Amino acid sequence: MLLPKLIVILGPTACGKSGLGVALAKKYGGEIVSADSRQVYRGLDLGTGKITLEEMDGVSHHLLDVAAPGEQFSVARFQPMAYEAIDGILDRGHLPFLVGGTGLYVRSVSEGYVFHEAPPDPLLRAELESLPIEALRDRLTAQGVALDQDCFYNRPRLVRLIEKLRDGEDPHAEAEQKPRYDVLTLGVSYPRETVCQRIDDRLTARLEAGMIQEVAHLREEGVTDDFLEALGLEYRYILHFLTGAIPTEEALTEELGRAIKRFAKRQVCWFKKDRDVHWLDMEAEPLEEASRLITNFLSM
Repeated sequence: MLLPKLIVILGPTACGKSGLGVALAKKYGGEIVSADSRQVYRGLDLGTGKITLEEMDGVSHHLLDVAAPGEQFSVARFQPMAYEAIDGILDRGHLPFLVGGTGLYVRSVSEGYVFHEAPPDPLLRAELESLPIEALRDRLTAQGVALDQDCFYNRPRLVRLIEKLRDGEDPHAEAEQKPRYDVLTLGVSYPRETVCQRIDDRLTARLEAGMIQEVAHLREEGVTDDFLEALGLEYRYILHFLTGAIPTEEALTEELGRAIKRFAKRQVCWFKKDRDVHWLDMEAEPLEEASRLITNFLSM
C-alpha cells in the first residue's frame, strides 16, 4: 500500500527553513505545518522567529498560535494535531510540508512514533514542582539520562522523564514506529561561521523590532516567569534582563547570542543523526536542488 507523500524541511535556527518552505510550497501547490515547540503559543512571535503573514506570501500555515502561553504542550499533543493538519492538506489535493527545528516534533510525525505512556502521578508531580529545574536535570543525569535540546529547559518534559524512570520505563528506548507517510527530508544548513553571523544579524533585528517589549508584555498579561524560564533562549535571557540578573542590553545581546549559537550547534548534532536527510547547499542554489529532489520523489 502506497503511503501519501510528505516533505520535511528541518535544520538549525537562522538557516532559512521558513523561507525555503514557502518558496517550495508555492511552487508545488503545498501547505505548511509548523514543527516548532514554541511557535505553537500565541503572542510568542519575535522571540520564536515566527513567520509573519507577509512572509507567508499566501501559503497556508498550520499549528501556529494553537495554545495559550503557560499552557502545557507536548509532543504527544502535537503529533495528532499535525496528523490532522497533514491529512486535511492531502484531502484538499495539496502537498504537505512539515517545516521546523524541533527534532522530536518532526520525528514523531515523519517516523510515526507510537506513544504508550503511563498516566501522570499527581503526588510525584507535586513533589517535583517544588524543585528548581536544575535539580530535575541533576536527578536525571545522575541516573544516566542524556538530555537533548528539546527538554533541557522544559520543566514538564523533565518531570515526565522522571515519572518514566520511576515506572521502570527506559527514556532512551527507541519509540515504536508506525509511519503514516512516505517522507522526503530536506535539511538546511550553512558553515558554522555563516550560521553564527546569521544568528547575530537576526538577533539584532529582533531586538530592534521589540523583542524585549514582547517579553515584558507577556509578563504584564500574567504569563509566569517560570513559563518564560522554561521556554529557554530568548525568553529566558530577556526575563533575566528584565529582572536585573543581566545588567545591560549589551550584556543581554552577548549572552543570548552565545546561547543561541550553542543551541544551533546542538540542533546540528541532533539532525546529523538522521542518515535520511538530504542536506542542501544553502550557499548555492537550494531552491533548484530541493526542487529536483522533490520532483523525483513525487514521480516515484
